Amino acid sequence: MYNKTFGFSSSSIMLTDEELIEHTLNKALAHKSDLYDVLWDSMEYSVKAGGKRVRPMLTMEFAKLLKADRSAAAIFGCGVELIHTYSLIHDDLPCMDNDDMRRGKPSNHIAFSEDTALLAGDALQSLAFEIILSDEAISLVGAENAAKAAAALAHFCGADGMVGGQVIDLMYEDKSSTEEVITKIHLLKTAALIKAACLIGCIIGGADDEKLKAAAKYAECIGLTFQIIDDILDVTATSEELGKPAGSDAENSKSTLVSLLGIEKSREIAEKYTKEAISALSVFDGDTEFLENFAVKLLNRRN
Repeated sequence: MYNKTFGFSSSSIMLTDEELIEHTLNKALAHKSDLYDVLWDSMEYSVKAGGKRVRPMLTMEFAKLLKADRSAAAIFGCGVELIHTYSLIHDDLPCMDNDDMRRGKPSNHIAFSEDTALLAGDALQSLAFEIILSDEAISLVGAENAAKAAAALAHFCGADGMVGGQVIDLMYEDKSSTEEVITKIHLLKTAALIKAACLIGCIIGGADDEKLKAAAKYAECIGLTFQIIDDILDVTATSEELGKPAGSDAENSKSTLVSLLGIEKSREIAEKYTKEAISALSVFDGDTEFLENFAVKLLNRRN
C-alpha cells in the first residue's frame, strides 16, 4: 500500500496561522528527486512566489468557527492553495493568457520552460490531493470528512468549476458578452476555488447544511468581488502595483464587467456582493470578525 509521511504537524503548536500555512507548504514541497529536481524547483518557484494565501486562510477561518483541528485546516487549505498555484502557472502559458509576469516575478514558463511549467502545474494538482488524503490528514479529520473535502476540491477545480470557467473565458475572447455570461465566468473561474476553500473548512468541522450553504454564499460573493476589483485594477493600476502586466484584459480582448458597465457601476456591484457576503455569516455562532473584515479588505484592495 502506498504511503508517504509529510510530517505536517511537527513544531506547529506555537506558529501563527500564516506561519503554519507556510510550514505546511514547505513540508509538502520537501520531497525531491535528483533525477528531476527541475520539476520540484519549478513547483516550488510558483508556490513560494509570495501569494496572499487567501484560500488557506479562508479554510482555516471557517474551520475555527466549527472548532476543527488547526493543523488539519492548514493541510486542507494548502491543498486548495496548490490547486490555485497550478491554475496560475497554466493561466500564464502562451496558449492561455500569455503573461510574462506573475507576483512581480517572471512567470513560471519564462523562469523555466513552457513544457516544465505545464508539468509543474500538473504535478501541483496531484500533490494537492496527495496531501489532503495523506494518513496525517485522515487521522485528524476522519476518512469520511477527508473524502468529502477531496470530492469538493475535485468538483470546484474541474470542468464544472475553475477549468470550465477558464474555457468560457477563452471562448469569449474577441467577442461581445453579457453581464450574465461574465458573472458565470467569475463564479466558475474565480469564485469556485474560493468556495472550495470555505466549504472544506466547514466540512472538516462537521458543519450542517445551513452553515455549508452560508459558507458557499459568502464564498461566491467575495469571489465575485475579488474578480470585479481585479478587473478594475487591471484598468486603473500600474504593472508595478499589480505585480503582473496591467491592461492585459484589453490586450487579450477579454469581456469584463468594467468593459461592459464601466468602473463606477462595477464598483457598485462589488459593494453589493460584499454586503451579501457579510450578511451570510450571521448563521455562525463564533467570531466572524476576521471574515467580515476580509470581505471589506477585498473590496478596497489596491493590488
